[in-house]
This record gives sequence, C-alpha cells and structure tokens, in this order.
Amino acid sequence: MKIAFVTDSGCGKTIEELQQDGIYSVPLQVSYDNKNFQDLVDLSIDDVYKLMEEGKMLSTSLPSLGKIEELFTALKEQGYDMIFAVPICSGLSGTINAMQLSAETIGIAFDYVDCYVTAVVQEYMIKQAKRLFEERKSIDEIKVILNDIAASTNTVLLPNDLQHLKRGGRLTPLAATLGGLLKIKPILKINKETNGRIDVMDKVRTMHKAMDVVINNMKNEIKDDHYMITVAHADDLEEANYYMDKVKAAFPNATHQIIKLVSVVGVHTGRGCQAIQYFKMLP
Repeated sequence: MKIAFVTDSGCGKTIEELQQDGIYSVPLQVSYDNKNFQDLVDLSIDDVYKLMEEGKMLSTSLPSLGKIEELFTALKEQGYDMIFAVPICSGLSGTINAMQLSAETIGIAFDYVDCYVTAVVQEYMIKQAKRLFEERKSIDEIKVILNDIAASTNTVLLPNDLQHLKRGGRLTPLAATLGGLLKIKPILKINKETNGRIDVMDKVRTMHKAMDVVINNMKNEIKDDHYMITVAHADDLEEANYYMDKVKAAFPNATHQIIKLVSVVGVHTGRGCQAIQYFKMLP
C-alpha cells in the first residue's frame, strides 16, 4: 500500500518543515477579533505571544474542513491508498473526527493513533510511524508501538496567569479569584490517564515549588535514560532555563530540549506558563 502520513500544527512544526520528512500537515486555527488565522501559516508562535502581550483574547479550533478535504483529495489524486494520522488528541480537539469524516467523504482509507496530548510527542510519533512503515512494519504493528509511546507520555502545565485561564473558561471564576488571592499555583496534567483532557494534579504556592513537585513525581515514572524531556515555555525563557537546570540535575542522562510552548496550548494557559513533556523514546 501507498500510505500518506499526516499530522497538524499542534506538533509545533510548519507544513514546510514536516514536508522535508515526507509528512503532510494541516494547520489548526487561532482566532481573535472574530477572525480565524491558520496556525504557523498566518501566525507564528511569536506572533501569538505578542498578541497575548497586547491583551488580545485568543481562542483555538480544529483545522477547517476545507483544508483537510483539500489535502486528502490531493493525496488520493497522488495515488495514496490510505492516510495514517497522529493529530492533536481527541481530548483537546475535534481534529481526529474531522479527518475521519473527510476521508470517508473523499473515499480514502483512514487510520490513526491518539497521542493523548499534542506538541513534541505528536511530532515524534508521526515521524516514527513513517520510519517504521519504511522498515516494513504493518499498520497494526505500528499502532501497538505508538500506543506504547503514548502510554509513557506525561505533560504537566504550570500556568502563571489564573485570570487568563478564567477568561478562557478553563477555570471557574471562583477558583481563579481564590487562586489569585491565595497565590496558589495549580499543577495541571494531561496524559492517557486523563484521556487527553486537562486535569489538576496538585496545588502549591510558588512556581519554583511547583517545579520541584513535578520533578519528584517524574522520578516515580522515569526509570531509565531513554526519555525525551522537553521544557516548553510561554514567552519566559529565563524561567524555562531555571526549570531545565533542575531537570538535568535530576535526569542527567535523558535527552533534553527547551522550546516555546505550541500556540494551541499557550493560547489557553497564558503567557508565563512553564510546561514539561516527557516520553520514552524507541531504542
């Protein structure tokens, strides 16, 4: 079979960057002032954080059905028999359902794996899927391997702006007000256990205390050196470097990187958020 591997901009990479690895992508949407913009096409991650700094209230949504159908039609015309996707998770977006509907409408076989989050692991999984297929693994075999990666993944968010979460509907007004008054820092998690939805892991008083709690929790989960650990910041590199120093001290032999938090997450957490994502890489 000739299979096209597809993802979306939630992985943090542009269409052009992914094309270099033979992977196709559709842009999620970022909206403000009643206008929709294509993520990483019309607005870069830096553009998004600048708009937030200016006080714009942004929201996100799945890729337009027109863009998905346009891509899937082109892939069918290019002779692909099937589309295999690793999109942003179903707990955060309706992208998977939209892709399924588009493939059915166009008449091309479709399969996918839910990564139960987005960002770095989403990119890693779609690239591994293509590599494994080129090594003659079947789609069923690939799905088992990718599901194991997804099960090893955890993403923990440390938002710095409770008012932003309140305005975006992610916290109740009372919780946001009390959190601000008491200087509470919520520690939020998203993983397979939460079915790809944001849930509260803990609450502490300071950002640095929250980092320590996260790292202590990671020590219970990370048992070998084959992990990718990413610190992702929402426009606060100084704090991200501080966080990474703690991570490297705790896990010196893991693979580490610092990135900017992808737009589709940062829009909801607000500027100043520090996130960490870790998963077990393939041998």
